[in-house]
Formats: sequence, structure tokens, C-alpha cells
Amino acid sequence: MSTIATKIIQTLAEEIISGALPPGYKLEEKNLAERFQVSRTPVREALREMGARGLIELIPRRGAMVANIGLAELSDLLEAECELEALCAQLSAQRMSVVEKKQLERIHEQTEALVAGKNETDYLELNRKFHELICVGTHNKTIANMVGGLRDRLSAFRQAQAGTEGRLTVAHDEHGAVVEAILASDGAAAYAAMRNHVARLSTGVMDRLRDAQAGKPAVRSQDEVFPSLGL
Repeated sequence: MSTIATKIIQTLAEEIISGALPPGYKLEEKNLAERFQVSRTPVREALREMGARGLIELIPRRGAMVANIGLAELSDLLEAECELEALCAQLSAQRMSVVEKKQLERIHEQTEALVAGKNETDYLELNRKFHELICVGTHNKTIANMVGGLRDRLSAFRQAQAGTEGRLTVAHDEHGAVVEAILASDGAAAYAAMRNHVARLSTGVMDRLRDAQAGKPAVRSQDEVFPSLGL
């Protein structure tokens, strides 16, 4: 996907999740191209991707309209991602080679300076590599592909939390717990640390969308979205 299309998605996703663009709002290619001062090509690319992620509906002869995002469906997706990423951390702790563990440790060390400098753009790129490396470390392509698909579908919702005060510091500390467990080959600790990390992020996503959909039934606590497994 082009960089321009990615930026369009990030902007529109934030507006959809915050409620600035309500369900049913029509997104006109021409108007979006004028707004972002680009051709229609990256706009079409962005709309196709947003349709695949469930943010908008692409209706024949009617165009693109903001979707009515169901909290129950989103909760299901977030729960699945949470459990699968935790499983990836557990398997990586058991299966990663020494070289793979060193790569993971190095990425985590590199993010420290980005957190100190509040460089969110570069941090998010390393964050992507961090999670991808843990998926690869499972040495199970089926699980890695499932997680990759969920992360792609839910990326717009996570990115809508950008700019939250202290976000990078908290995430970096949580990553540290994951790294420590994986380096120690402690699968149970790695599972618990990653589950805690992803659950916190997912709860933030649900809170944002619930606020935007005021008056609708909502999940109010992390435990309601991600029931305790006694870990």
C-alpha cells in the first residue's frame, strides 16, 4: 500500500472511531481527493483497504459509507488477537533460536531511545517488527499468518490511540516483560506478559469506540473483554 493511502486511512480511521464521521456518512472520492490534495488513485486504494478492515461499506452504485461498527464483533476480534499473540509469545519462548532472541532483544533496546525522544512514527515501525519477530519465532506459519491477518485488520483501531500521553513508555515497559520471559525460555510468563500487553491496548480501543457510540451497550472492563484464565 502506498504511503499516501496509509496516511488517508489513518486520518479517516481516527475520525470514524472518534465519531466525527458517523455511521452512514458517505465518503466521496472527489471530495477526499480535494481534501487530501491527491489524485483519486490513493483515495480508491485507501477506501478498498478500509472496506477490507470493516471501517466502511463499499456499496455498488452508492459508493463508500461509514460502517456501523459492532462492539460485539470488535470485541471478538480483539479477544482472538489477544489470545493468539499470547500463544505466539509462549511458543517463541520455547522455540526461538539464540539468534532470534538476540534480534528481539536488540529491537527492544532500539525502541528505548525512541520512547525517550517521543518519536512515535519510528517507534510504531519497530513495534511492528517486534510483534512480527515474535510471530516468526513460533516456527508455525499457520499461527503467524492468523495473527498477521488480525493485526492488519485491527491496525486502524490501535493507531487511533496515537498521541495518548505516556503510551510509548507503558508499551515499552510491557514489551520489556515479554522480552525478559522469552530470553529466559519461560513460556508461561511470556504468555501472561503478552496477554496483559495486548489486552490493555484492546481495552483502550473498546473505550474509544464505546465513547463514540454513546448510548449503546458496552464492555466496561478488561476482564469482560478478556475473561481471566487464572494466569
